[in-house]
Amino acid sequence: MALPEASKIEQFMHEQVNAWNSSDRDRFFTAYEKIAPGGIEIEYVGGVKGEGAAILKGMWSQQQAKINIEEKALVVVGNEAVAHNHNVVKGTDMIIDTIEHYTFAEDGSLFIRYFIKAPQG
Repeated sequence: MALPEASKIEQFMHEQVNAWNSSDRDRFFTAYEKIAPGGIEIEYVGGVKGEGAAILKGMWSQQQAKINIEEKALVVVGNEAVAHNHNVVKGTDMIIDTIEHYTFAEDGSLFIRYFIKAPQG
């Protein structure tokens, strides 16, 4: 399996945020399944690390109704992407900053590291 091209990675990065913000669960998970048919591993830096599909499902059920994502920056180089997002707690001025690092592998897998800053606001 070939690595996804930078344009496909960029498309995925925006697609998953758009699906999240529009509460489109099917589109959100389909975006991940298409870009990473080889599986996903997620690490919350300084915390939990594990199987990505389960973590994403937990994230969706616990946070999706509470958080709107504002994309601040996206850089894609080769098979890696880094995003800076503001996770805005709906109905408040609270912002949770994240830096998200995505590494796409030739076997179709995806490794994501979330760096999460304490909430502001």
